[in-house]
Formats: sequence, structure tokens, C-alpha cells
Amino acid sequence: MISNIKVNDFKSLKEISIETKNLNLLMGLNGMGKSSLIQVLLLINQSRYNLFKIRLNGEHIHLGKQKDILYQYSNEDKITFDIKFKDTIYQKFLLSFEYEPESEILIDPITEKAQILVKPTGYLFDNNFKYLSAERIGPKTIHNKSYGHVVTDKQIGLNGEFTVHYLNTYGNQKVADKNLHHSKARSEILLHQVEAWMSEISPGVKLNTTEIPGTDNVLLDVQFETENDFTKRFSPLNVGFGISYILPVITLLLSSKKNDLLIIENPESHIHPKGQSALGKLIGLVAESKRQLFVETHSEHILNGIRVVVKDGIISKENVGVFYFEKVNQESEQYTQITSIRIDKNGELSEYPKNFLDEWSNQLVKLV
Repeated sequence: MISNIKVNDFKSLKEISIETKNLNLLMGLNGMGKSSLIQVLLLINQSRYNLFKIRLNGEHIHLGKQKDILYQYSNEDKITFDIKFKDTIYQKFLLSFEYEPESEILIDPITEKAQILVKPTGYLFDNNFKYLSAERIGPKTIHNKSYGHVVTDKQIGLNGEFTVHYLNTYGNQKVADKNLHHSKARSEILLHQVEAWMSEISPGVKLNTTEIPGTDNVLLDVQFETENDFTKRFSPLNVGFGISYILPVITLLLSSKKNDLLIIENPESHIHPKGQSALGKLIGLVAESKRQLFVETHSEHILNGIRVVVKDGIISKENVGVFYFEKVNQESEQYTQITSIRIDKNGELSEYPKNFLDEWSNQLVKLV
């Protein structure tokens, strides 16, 4: 598990250091540097086969050239990633890259560092790393299959594009961690657990997956529970964006394993506030179950859902970190500043920075 991340001179991250937890909520206004921190982890993972040549353009992200990612006001023309771990033989991961503006690769020239980082395993470096981007697929009836992603790597795709194939393949397997089980699920299997958690967002939802013989496609349709039965089957095209957008998030969370590192961007997209709060509870439960999560969110409802389960003693306050990103403007430069916010046993926050959770009251003042 990652215990500390330090970054120097990468994009707006002039000099940041955060002590990370099981659950790390990255919050703040748009353009404050949240995605930049996530991109550090994505860069490392997409360069995992040669960690001394970090590829700026790869399977996860495309950032262009070095001149596009060096901190604008850098004095040293050098980008540094410094990551510490616990519960692993790789206690420290330090790479310092010389600046070559037109290069699409970050190269660490100090060869002696390679002696301890030739073939790192776990966390950032293998299939324990799972990333779900904000740009998820919208409603579709027919979904692609991918043996490599789903069967070999146990992944659902960066955009959740193989979620339906994943459920069709593993939906009948039990969710091993009982603390992730929804009390109203029809059984312990993954498909029923996904349906139960999704019912917090769209009540009574039932999912059906069907392979199309002779093709590399899987069908998805949706039903809703009635008093005595279920409705007819509906195409996802006719039930709105919310179900399609939340399906990969819940599937990823429930299918995760111990020691997984999960990165999820904007899980709240297209979801009603009540559903966002329930999603916050599930995110907290997953983090409590020996996974590490980095969740970029603009949702105070997700945060409040997590605060409630901390107060209720369902998850430990020590396992949750909230990081508020904002920009510091000085006469000669502008850079990201991160405020670490703690949650106490009563669900109270240690700090309330400006623009953090005050927009509701700001608008209310205008109405009264």
C-alpha cells in the first residue's frame, strides 16, 4: 500500500507531499491539480515494464511532451516522483528526471537506482492496479467482449467498456468479503450484489446479460421489480445515463480483491444525491477491506456518506484521508496547495477550507 506521495515540478504540483490512507478522497474546484496527482500513478503504471523510462503517452493517458508537463515556474528543470510503501519489500520509489522539452519519455539517468527497482511487483505495477476514468461509456445494448482484459487481467476497461462481459463471466461467483454484502441482495453472488447496490440509485433494478452466439458481443437489458414480479426487459438506451454510468463503478468496487489499488474518477456522475451517499458508504466499506482507493470527486454527498459510516463505527477514521486541492497565486508564480482534512470518530471534519462545502449555504443566502 502507498503510504506517501511526493511530487516536484509536475504540471501545477510544484512541491506536494501527502500521507495517504486506505481511502483517499481528492476534492476541490476544477483545474486545481487533482487529476495531476492521479496522473503520476497512471504514468508509473503504464511504464511498469521499464520504470526508468516513463512514457507520457500510453494505455492510460496521453500527456504530450515534457514541455507540456514541467511546472511552468520550475527553477531546476527536473521532475521528481517520490513514493513510499508499507507492507511491501519496495519501501521507497524515487525517480528524478532530467528535462528534455521535446521528449515524450521521462528518463532517470542515475543507474544505481535501477538495482532495487528492476522488477517491482504489486500495487502500482501489476493487475492489482485498476483505473476507471471519468469518461465512461454511455447507455448501450450491445457490449464488446475482451478475453485479455476480462479473463486474463480481471479488468473491466478504463472506460468500463467490458463491464457487461465481466458480469456475464463472473456474475455467478460469490463476493468473498461479507462486509461488502448488501442486506437486501437476493444472494451473495456478484450480479445480485451489484443489483442490490444499484437499487440504492435506481430501486428494484435487475440486470440481464446474454452472449450473442458466434460473435464477440454481449447483450445487456434491464428490468425493474414490481410488487409480484419484474417488468418487461428494457434496453439501457431507454432507462437513462445513471444506470450505465454507475454500473462499472459498483462492479469494480465489488469485484476488487485485497491489496488492489483502485483509482476512480467522478463516481457520482449522473447519480441522484441519495445514491451518491449510498455510494460513499460502499466506497468506505471497500477501503476498510484492505484495498487502497484514490477517488476524485466533486460530491459532498459521497463525502457525507463516508462521514456517516465513520460515525457509525463501520469504518475506521484512521483509514480515511480527505485532500482539498486549491491554487496559490503569487506575484511570480501559481501552484497547487493541498490541505489534508481528517475525519474524527463523530464524522466531523478537522478543517473547512474556503469553497470546500459551503456552496449550499452560499446559494441559500441569495435566496433569503
